[in-house]
Amino acid sequence: MSTSHLPLNALRAFEAAARLGSMSAAATELGVTHGAVSRQIKALEDRFGLPLFERHPRAIVATREGAQLASDVAEAFERLQIAVSRVQPGPLTLSCSATIMMRWLIPRLPKFKTANPSSDLRLNISFGDADFVHDEISLAIRTTMYRPPPSAIAETVIQEEIGPVCNPDYAARLGCSQLDDLIHARILVNATRPNAWSEWAMAAGRPDLRLAPHEIYGHFYLVIQAAAVGLGFALAPFILVEDEIRSGHLVAPFGFVVGPHNLQLWMASHQSNRPDLKAATNWLRSELRSVRANR
Repeated sequence: MSTSHLPLNALRAFEAAARLGSMSAAATELGVTHGAVSRQIKALEDRFGLPLFERHPRAIVATREGAQLASDVAEAFERLQIAVSRVQPGPLTLSCSATIMMRWLIPRLPKFKTANPSSDLRLNISFGDADFVHDEISLAIRTTMYRPPPSAIAETVIQEEIGPVCNPDYAARLGCSQLDDLIHARILVNATRPNAWSEWAMAAGRPDLRLAPHEIYGHFYLVIQAAAVGLGFALAPFILVEDEIRSGHLVAPFGFVVGPHNLQLWMASHQSNRPDLKAATNWLRSELRSVRANR
């Protein structure tokens, strides 16, 4: 089959539906109607003379042939997107969690923009797995809780240091002088790290210290804010509370210890020759390494 006769639009709709498990979701991603996606997939099935999906009331599941085609087509589209981005790079896009962005990155961005006035840095909020090609991500800050995608180069920059933090008045009322005092404290937990307190206790040399959570918050910035207003102790990486501790809004009565996770920079391998990506990576590496140096 000549490449000029390849049904590229239909293959794009098919790949999106297979990846998302839904024609409606594929239609939303592609900016077309559900009917358009359905017709394109039906045209492919007619062309190949076999079904590509098993259709169920609430979902679609790729057949054996459909799954193989979806895998091959996804790989081909990724290679096409990489090839195009090398010729015409998109915006320099940095991905990190909302908490790192709000509490650490944005307060430091003026320094980067002053040093790199020609760089147009875009921000992408996410904290888990990332698809650098599909989401057009150039650079990401992640912990080693997550694995980098094949399209990224990972560099461990610093070890994450963690410790209990609270409002200064709360610490004074509790009379914090030893770790056992935490038994009488309200323990605040971040839902994305449900085992953080036990990990910290192990790192602090007190695996016997079992602290049951009193409240669970959906994001780090929420649990840190709850601690700042006196609702209890939050367990936080130093990088996220450095400025608040320096200003006196938070205290860390027991200090910080090296936790089980590291902070990494993930760089898009197909964009590795971009001067602006190199500049941003060097700047982030320097800023992150200065976190511990400033303590």
